[in-house]
Amino acid sequence: MSRARIESLLASFPKLIPTGTQHTSVETADVRYVYQPLEDLYILLITNKSSNILQDIDTLHLFARVVSDLCRSAEQREILKNEFELLSAFDEIVSLGYREPINLMQVRNVLEMESHEEKIQEIISRNKEAEAKEELKRRAKQLEMQRREQQRRAAAGGPGAGSYLGGGISGYAPVPQREYTAPTPARNASPAPSSLRPPAFKGTGMKLGGKRTQQSALIDALGGEALLSEDMSTPGTPAVSHTPEPTASAPKNERGSLPPVHVESVHVVIKEYLSLELMREGGLRNLELRGEMDLHISDPSLARVKLALAPAPASYGPELQFKQHPKVDKFASNRDRVIALKDSSRGFPVDQSLAVLKWRYSGKDETYVPLSINCWPTPSNDGTCDVNIEYELEAEHISLHDVVISIPLPDGSYPTVSSHSGEWALNPSSHSLDWSIPLINAEERSGSLEFSVGGDDTGVFFPVRVSFVGEGSIAGVHLASVTRVEGGDEVTFSEDATITVENYTVV
Repeated sequence: MSRARIESLLASFPKLIPTGTQHTSVETADVRYVYQPLEDLYILLITNKSSNILQDIDTLHLFARVVSDLCRSAEQREILKNEFELLSAFDEIVSLGYREPINLMQVRNVLEMESHEEKIQEIISRNKEAEAKEELKRRAKQLEMQRREQQRRAAAGGPGAGSYLGGGISGYAPVPQREYTAPTPARNASPAPSSLRPPAFKGTGMKLGGKRTQQSALIDALGGEALLSEDMSTPGTPAVSHTPEPTASAPKNERGSLPPVHVESVHVVIKEYLSLELMREGGLRNLELRGEMDLHISDPSLARVKLALAPAPASYGPELQFKQHPKVDKFASNRDRVIALKDSSRGFPVDQSLAVLKWRYSGKDETYVPLSINCWPTPSNDGTCDVNIEYELEAEHISLHDVVISIPLPDGSYPTVSSHSGEWALNPSSHSLDWSIPLINAEERSGSLEFSVGGDDTGVFFPVRVSFVGEGSIAGVHLASVTRVEGGDEVTFSEDATITVENYTVV
């Protein structure tokens, strides 16, 4: 049909609409009009007289549902605003004048243009970037070791000293040497040229976090083989900046993102170590909890004090075993738990930490489980598996920081995450999905993650491993008050209670 013919048919349609009838079709000598009122407008279908009127009405209803689905109202301004989306949807319903076997849900999927294959390709490309980053880190580590070896030889005055300044046998790979020119001014107060360049890799890829060491600084400064060759071929210019190297005895930061504690003259450090295995069907296979309390007094006038523990939670049983320091009194039965020296005339050591109390529990009491994990993989008929995993804080008196829940994935498969709380990333070293939650406490105590992945073996997703740094005490051990032995005056104290995970798995 020509455009003039279509315009002529549309122009004659308003004159053919009967008044006072409920019919929604009008026939002329050549065509049939099937229409439906849409507020102040009409949605109109023009067919020939030999078409199936029932199919035409069904097609017209589908058109009307598409319009109401894409437009908030059936006003002309709203129709014009979404004209391109409507045209694309109409083209999916009718092609070359013939009705396509399609429903409203399929039209929606086509308009969304969401590609599962595209998501998989994006995940694979991110995974390759992470692997390239790891390879670059490995090469940077080799170069760092070679640089240290050259510096050691130069300091010893051996044959390696001359090779470090140019020429001779060297542990580095051969690079083109430049001809010697006039010496440039010394730059001892500024970092090496490589550290002044903008880093080649701005983003962190799928790196979950960690300290920035000298090796990572070298990686950012590398940027490629040309940069390496340029820095290494410059006589007398080291490839890295002169930052102090971390020693093996440097203290490791085990607090993570725990808030700092203001230390008073009487300071108590409570540390608990947790190891447990949860069963995927529910229940506890085994649990071991170890704790210790260290007392540190910095003011000699406060050496003679006694520590009163808060009452134990009513839900905890008597299985928790306490062990006091040999010079500390045992807990008296049916009385408050007080930590005091056997010889009240003496005081606690000053300016040194003393382990005054230890406790331990080993068993299957689920009361001591701080965080419950429910991982529920469901195989589908198309060779994939839908995995739903959720967590919930059971011990509301503690807060968990830097929580990472790691779910193993089938070999060669990559997940498509549909919904999640927190953040997630792929771990290429263990081929697992690492789900990170910065903080879990009584206000934000639960969360969930859903994803689908290729494979139908539900056992692949176990064991699920959990790591976190806790604030508080699982056993509920903390101080209620600190008082002087003589006079009973209360003393200001500070308390730092942390929880360290040794093993936390769902098997």
